[in-house]
Amino acid sequence: MFERMLVCGAGAIGGTIAAFLKRSGHPVTVADLAEDHVAEIRAEGLRITGPIAQFTVALDASAPDKIEGPFDLILLAVKAQHTKPAVDMIGGHLSPNGLLVSVQNGLNELLIADLIGRDRTMGCFINFGADYIAPGHIEFGGRGPLMLGELDGRMSERLTALHEIMRDFEPNAGITDNIFGYLWSKLAFGALLISQTLSNVPTEQFLDDPKYRPIIHRTVGDVARVARAEGIRMMKFQGFDAGKFATGESLVMDRAISDYAEIRRGSSKLYSGIWRDLAVRKRATEVTYQYEPILEMACRRGIAVPALAAAVGMIASVERGERVLSGGLADELLSIVQQTERKQAAI
Repeated sequence: MFERMLVCGAGAIGGTIAAFLKRSGHPVTVADLAEDHVAEIRAEGLRITGPIAQFTVALDASAPDKIEGPFDLILLAVKAQHTKPAVDMIGGHLSPNGLLVSVQNGLNELLIADLIGRDRTMGCFINFGADYIAPGHIEFGGRGPLMLGELDGRMSERLTALHEIMRDFEPNAGITDNIFGYLWSKLAFGALLISQTLSNVPTEQFLDDPKYRPIIHRTVGDVARVARAEGIRMMKFQGFDAGKFATGESLVMDRAISDYAEIRRGSSKLYSGIWRDLAVRKRATEVTYQYEPILEMACRRGIAVPALAAAVGMIASVERGERVLSGGLADELLSIVQQTERKQAAI
């Protein structure tokens, strides 16, 4: 069914998946805008290191505007803000009955479906740990859940076929009739990572410090409440139960945080990808593009999300060079959370 495959975006996520699929014998080509990354892959192969596996695999790599289709399967692994330009560039290389799968964070499936059609779009939820280290080198830090699903929730032949392929990367990959439940839960989890980034401390320390719990309660809770209003049934993954944060009950939320903290304890991935974008790679994150739709939904439904809005705004201010990434940002966010709680208590 999928005789030619393209992974567009060969960074931490796309590069890791592409390397494993190619090593398993699948006909994979990768495309990436980073010229030095593409050149290194073409010359020396793509190197995977870390506790899961260590290998180098030869891959056909090129810039997106140099690829030659058609492809029966395209895995899109670019940052959220690059979704439309990437689809505009590679969409014409998708075969008439081909399938484009978003292996991204956010609700990009909705935009992709508008651009190329819902019948050619499939959703994918991922939560494994990987980091771009240098051109041609990616560190695969830890396995995580991978779920595939049709946008309308149906079970299909192509879903089964894609599932078999993706198991060559993640043996425990699954299929679901509620892919948006997973995608929204990942966005709620992402709100936790935004808060961790603003604290400027490793994720494990952030999760264990009681000081940060109110921030997690509010930022994650803001996303969960919007999801509930949108009729989304949020799905639990890797010990993280985003639906618990819609209740506003501190003990329930603390238990959800602790459950997740124990599962990830000892992970080699000390910081979030958001933090690495700002602190290491010195580039814009995808936070604004991921969460603007949620903020718009909240506004439309009259749901106050001050913590989430403030956190997203702080990330944007760091990107613009107006603020410096430091623990003071988390302290400022905590103050906003406390003010919100006092106002609500006074009502």
